[in-house]
Amino acid sequence: MSLKIGDITPENPVFLAPMSGVSDQPFRKIVKRYGAGLVFSEMIASREAVLGRDRSVKANTDYSEEFPMAVQLAGCEPEAFAEAAKINVDKGAAIIDINFGCPVKKIVKKLAGSALMRDEALACQIMEATVAAVDVPVTVKMRLGWDEESLNAPRLAKMAQDIGIQMVTIHGRTRQQMYKGEANWDAVKAVREAISLPLIINGDILSAQDAKTAMALSGADGVMIGRGAQGKPWLLGQIANDLNESADTTSFIEPSHAEKCSVMIEHFDAILETYGEQKGVPIARKHLSWYSEGMEGSADFRRMINKERDPKIVRASIMALG
Repeated sequence: MSLKIGDITPENPVFLAPMSGVSDQPFRKIVKRYGAGLVFSEMIASREAVLGRDRSVKANTDYSEEFPMAVQLAGCEPEAFAEAAKINVDKGAAIIDINFGCPVKKIVKKLAGSALMRDEALACQIMEATVAAVDVPVTVKMRLGWDEESLNAPRLAKMAQDIGIQMVTIHGRTRQQMYKGEANWDAVKAVREAISLPLIINGDILSAQDAKTAMALSGADGVMIGRGAQGKPWLLGQIANDLNESADTTSFIEPSHAEKCSVMIEHFDAILETYGEQKGVPIARKHLSWYSEGMEGSADFRRMINKERDPKIVRASIMALG
C-alpha cells in the first residue's frame, strides 16, 4: 500500500498529525523511528515566522535531518503564507501543509484555521500563493465544514485539487464540534468522490482496526494519528504494520515495560537537549504522564513530576518505574 505526495513517496500511509505543543522534533524523531510514514510539525504562524517574531524552537528548527517531513503553516494572509513556505523549505521541509482545520478560538478569531472554510475565496488565494511560492508539494488539512449546515469540505477539496494541492487531509468533525462527539468517518466519503488526490482521514483513530474501518468507510488512502500517539509513539508503526497485509504480523509487537521506560528516558533527555533544563522539565511533564498511564505507581509518579523541577530527580523517577 503506497501513495505519492507530489514527488514524495512515504514509506507507509500512517502519518503523525500536527499537534501544537506535542509534535515537536524530539517527539517526531521517536515516532518516525518506530515506523510512521510521515510526520508533521506543530502549527507555525506564517506571519510571525516571516516577521521573525516567533523565536520559539519550533519556528527555528533545522528539518533536513528529518527528511522527508512536513511543516504546517497557519494564518490568513496569502503573502505571509508564501514567504513562510519559502523560509521553511529553505530549512529542509519536504512538504508544506496549510491549516484550514484548527478549531481553537484564538486561531479562529484571527480568521485562520477552520475559519477559512467560511471564506473559500481567501482560502483559494492562500493555496494559490503557497503553491506558486515553492517547488515542494503543498497539502491541506481541513474539517468537514464549519458546522452541520455547511459541510463544504468536498467543494473546497476540489478547489484545492484544481489549484495544485497534492494531498488533502480531513478531520471527521466540524469546527463547531471541536473535539467532542465522534469523528464521522463516513462523511469523508463525499470528499473522496470529489477528488482524485491522495486523501488522508483523521480523528479518533486509536488502533489498527480504527484505521481499517475509517479507510473503508471514507475511501481514504491513509490515516493521520493525533491524540492516539500521545504516550504511544510506537502506535503509528503498529498500525502501518497491520495495514500491510504482506507483512509478518508478529514483527511489530507492543513494546515491553522496560522498553517503554527506556523511550521515556530517551524522550526526556531529548526534550532537555532541545529546550534546556529550565523550559524542558515542564514541557516533558505531559509526555511523561501519557507514557506512564497504566503503569504501576503511575498516579504517584504523575503527582511527583508535576511539581518537580530538578531533571535528575525526574529522570531517577522514570528509571524507578522500570
